[in-house]
Amino acid sequence: MSFRLLKTLFILVILGFASCREEDGSFVFNGFRSANLSLDGFASVVPDGLLLVTNASYQAKGHAFHPQPFKFKSDTTPGSTLSFSTTFVFAIIPKYSYVSGHGLVFVVSHTTNFSTALPSQFLGLFNFNDNANASNHVLGIELDTIANPEFQDINNNHVGIDVNSLQSANSTSAGYYDDSTGAFRNLILASSVPMQIWVDYDGQDMQLSVTMAPVPIAKPKKPLLSSTIDLSSVMSDSMYVGFSSANGPLFTTHCLLGWSFKMNGIAEPLDYAKLPPLPRLDSKHKSQKLAIWLPLTSCALALLVVATVVLVVKRRNKYAELLEDWEKEYGPHRFSYKELFRATKGFNDKTLLGSGGFGKVYQGVLPSSNVEVAVKRVSHESRQGMKEFVAEIVSIGQLRHRNVVQLLGYCRRKGELLLVYDYMPNGSLDGFLYDETRPALSWAQRFRIIKGVASGLLYLHQDWEQIVVHRDIKASNVLLDRELNGRLGDFGLARLYDHGTVAHTTHIMGTMGYLAPELAKTGKATTKTDVFAFGAFLLEVACGRRPVEPSAEEPQVLLLDWVRENWKRGTLLATGDPRLAGDIFPVEEMESVLKLGLLCSHPSSDARPTMRQVMHFLDGDSAMPDIPPAYTSIDILSLIRRDAFDDYMMPSSSSVSHLFELSGGR
Repeated sequence: MSFRLLKTLFILVILGFASCREEDGSFVFNGFRSANLSLDGFASVVPDGLLLVTNASYQAKGHAFHPQPFKFKSDTTPGSTLSFSTTFVFAIIPKYSYVSGHGLVFVVSHTTNFSTALPSQFLGLFNFNDNANASNHVLGIELDTIANPEFQDINNNHVGIDVNSLQSANSTSAGYYDDSTGAFRNLILASSVPMQIWVDYDGQDMQLSVTMAPVPIAKPKKPLLSSTIDLSSVMSDSMYVGFSSANGPLFTTHCLLGWSFKMNGIAEPLDYAKLPPLPRLDSKHKSQKLAIWLPLTSCALALLVVATVVLVVKRRNKYAELLEDWEKEYGPHRFSYKELFRATKGFNDKTLLGSGGFGKVYQGVLPSSNVEVAVKRVSHESRQGMKEFVAEIVSIGQLRHRNVVQLLGYCRRKGELLLVYDYMPNGSLDGFLYDETRPALSWAQRFRIIKGVASGLLYLHQDWEQIVVHRDIKASNVLLDRELNGRLGDFGLARLYDHGTVAHTTHIMGTMGYLAPELAKTGKATTKTDVFAFGAFLLEVACGRRPVEPSAEEPQVLLLDWVRENWKRGTLLATGDPRLAGDIFPVEEMESVLKLGLLCSHPSSDARPTMRQVMHFLDGDSAMPDIPPAYTSIDILSLIRRDAFDDYMMPSSSSVSHLFELSGGR
């Protein structure tokens, strides 16, 4: 064996020893080319040593853990947790600048099996059922780029300390404190820039601190977060350390460049010079050299060129779009017509999901990502107000809630607008309520759908950065995902119709039976008119009956009046859907839903609860108030007729189904 080979082997042995010394509870990876890690999901190590916890994939999750657990419990002091320290360099690289999927989490866990965890807002750690369970035994330091109201996130760019739950025990905006001035410097997590995190836990003082800074700034003296946390109940004797991350509908790469860890000591500093480079995810503009030789003596070649030009022109016309300069800023939210044409197989009737006053809806699969979508084609002949409308669509596209259907983007073509949504495989709720060929939904399923819609509506009214008024809440606008969870959908068109770009519209937005009485006088939709419609929706789901039955006898034309009359007679439960006859469920739940429906649909807007109060009632956190006695003397149908709604009393609700309207700030 040559001296050079022996020398090389010796260096490799020394490097291997320096990078991972498990016997003293420490390791350091300056790049992950030869790192021994346990990977699952979309996690991988690329050839240059960069660790991708998730790549730019749709609804992806990934995990990367050190394969051996470490001892986190003290032998000398039973029950107490040992100290530990870690530092790592990460980067979050969105496909489109600053529009990111979800985040990255440093994790200390008693297990590396997260097979039941969900991506998106659950960051690959938990699901709807086990989030916040004490049996999780998980400590996380989250770097979160989406504000999820269900976890009470403070914003869409924060660092948080998570204990068994994605509702952080402590969190703050991402950034660092300048050592020289003490000033806070904001950092954008999803900026494609490498940043470093230091996590230190003092087991004796039970003090956990998190510090961050952009590479290569040294560790700031003042930590970003500092909390006193007793981890004795969280930590098992042996725990794994690693990372978890997840994407939603926005393609994002979460990567690590280096990682150091140590039990009962300070983690060894990383060597920036040895860290791998970040990937270049920009589209590569390659110059193309086109040489055209047109021999004037060759008629055949000339004809070929002409034929080619004709074909190109025809092809361009086939996929021609309407694109103006002001739309360039909305690039990430704009789909090409060619992509949508291919996704829907040329808008083939075989992909048609349904049609209505707004146009036709098609099922499709985006060829670039294999993501299932629903594409709605809406006619529009006028360009009046289109810039404001598209801006509103892009704004609505930022909504992120598990009970709101995601609006992914749009495309404009001559005479039509195309809106792209997440695809909901089980269609709309009214199909299950009124289609006798489908199995009836159980009460448990209906109650879960009701709570989901209420949660989504609360998000729109109070928990998003703007107030969103959904002007047509009804069963046909509630879509069901694969698990039959209810999601508010079919939105984004109200502004278009407000600008008069579709013929035969009226100034009253919504569908008869769900319209609050005050709309006839003011014509203005508010959160209170939404609550009225939600009340009608509650009665519709519980009773299995449409809010308006024009062919029914006078006392039963309006579902609201019929339920109210039964409530006065003490026969409220008799209004329940007959298809629930064989179902066993807590009748008090149905009774509460029916009473809540009456309360939300009170003719006086001031008497209606807010959606936050509604959620408290549905969750059992607050007792249902008594329905005002004066309500018993009001005939809603007569009130509607008096206020000139007669013109809209039509079967199938011929008033145009306007859906969402953004108001300004709260």
